Amino acid sequence: MRISTIHRRTAETNITLSLNLDGTGVSLIDTGCGFLDHMLTLFSRHSGFDLTVTCEGDTDVDDHHTVEDIGICLGKAFAEALGDKRGIKRYGDRILPMDEALILSAVDISGRGGCFTELSFPTEKIGSFDTQLCDEFFIALAQNGGMTLHIRQIVGRNSHHIMEGAFKSVARSLREAAAIDEQDPDSIPSTKGLLE
Repeated sequence: MRISTIHRRTAETNITLSLNLDGTGVSLIDTGCGFLDHMLTLFSRHSGFDLTVTCEGDTDVDDHHTVEDIGICLGKAFAEALGDKRGIKRYGDRILPMDEALILSAVDISGRGGCFTELSFPTEKIGSFDTQLCDEFFIALAQNGGMTLHIRQIVGRNSHHIMEGAFKSVARSLREAAAIDEQDPDSIPSTKGLLE
């Protein structure tokens, strides 16, 4: 089983995160941030990854540290669960509609962390959630997960739909990229012979 559990404690957050890449999309999420709980729940469901997250964070300040640190932990857990990446498909992409929003994502589990986004939110907040934190989450995920991640908004007018579309699209892309390639399950998918 490709699983990982990460514990991370700082002066700002105390996080325990467990990830199973070969799960069924079952989640138990309690971050202290309701909107992030919603995004991580649908991320788990659409990726097919089992995900458990608990976080005690300084949300009395704002949600920034909680969101970024959970992205860090999820990225680290993803990289650890993949191990040497033997047999994975490596690449995944998805164009995903969410009502009027249409979001494209593409991922390369290259071992090199980089996040490149073009998302334009018409509002600064979704409820009390700062829309700028969407980029912070995916940057932390990509850098710590050793992946190159692109996210593009093709169209969209509703901030909630745009962000939900991004999380669902990335989940589907990662599901594809992390899947075992049945035609070549024993090889590292790189001419270098390693992905790091």
